[in-house]
Amino acid sequence: MELTEIRKKAQEQLRGYCKLCNECNGEACRGQVPGLGGVGTGRSFINNYRALNMYQLNLRSMHQAISPETELILFGERLSTPILPAPIGGMNVNFNNIITEEEYADSISYGSKEAGTFSTCGDGALNEVLQSGLNSFEKHEVPGIVFIKPRSVEEIITRIRWAENSGAIAVGVDVDACAFNMAEQGAPVGPKSFYQMRRIVQSTSLPFIIKGIMTVQEAEMAVEMGAAGIVVSNHGGRALDYTPGTAEVLPEIAEKVKGEINIMVDGGIRSGIDVLKVLALGAEFAFVGRPVLHGAFAQKGEGVKSVLERMTSELRKTMMLTGCAHVKAIDERVIY
Repeated sequence: MELTEIRKKAQEQLRGYCKLCNECNGEACRGQVPGLGGVGTGRSFINNYRALNMYQLNLRSMHQAISPETELILFGERLSTPILPAPIGGMNVNFNNIITEEEYADSISYGSKEAGTFSTCGDGALNEVLQSGLNSFEKHEVPGIVFIKPRSVEEIITRIRWAENSGAIAVGVDVDACAFNMAEQGAPVGPKSFYQMRRIVQSTSLPFIIKGIMTVQEAEMAVEMGAAGIVVSNHGGRALDYTPGTAEVLPEIAEKVKGEINIMVDGGIRSGIDVLKVLALGAEFAFVGRPVLHGAFAQKGEGVKSVLERMTSELRKTMMLTGCAHVKAIDERVIY
């Protein structure tokens, strides 16, 4: 399916929830939480987009990067692309069940497998959110990464066991969801200390990822507590208003911890060109949220597959035009 067709169908499905603006920059959906907007003034969402938009690329076309390679290994598994779907849940609270939690999770897992990447799933106040994601991993036989909300330590460990039993390839906590209003639904969340997080990390043999890292200090803490990866993220601009964009803080975080821990990033990534930018700034993998969600709402799993494959194709073309033969060769030299 062509992206123009995906956008048209997604716009019909998401009428009243997402305008599918020509530039998905957060301006038109300020404060639309629940929904797809950024919290408060929307500044964090907008900063994600603007931070990436600020970077220009060096065009190079005299080289031997004829067939750029995007294949990578993560946690012992081979991916054909460094692009993964961001973990998204809450179909009921955000979209009034236009599609169900199960349909969304199945779309992500099917599309991810077909595109040659890992699936992901998120957590929510209702167990249905996480269970739908875990079930989709097994149903589609795809390597999956599970992100759990920062509940009590015991509740997190319980859900880690669910993830282990589902065959998940890695597990993590999105620590930046610590102020979400989930207590009314019987699922309170809150900040976790270094020692609590270390206990959680050490509770499983699965690679552990801490999502919601925006400072060098917390990146270094993640390394010290034994995490296998971090996601540089401000929760898509939906946690705290007035944070910098993830592309603003990524370079200094990568400078301190790259090589000691897997560095992933999300926030404002809309194209393969954006993926190349975040890789040049120090990330190794990119999580993509809204474009993948649009694909799911437009044509379920086939829509997700189309978006991921198109972004990977854009990445390869951009690598050729910047002289990068392999994703691991992408570095700050491509940035103007």
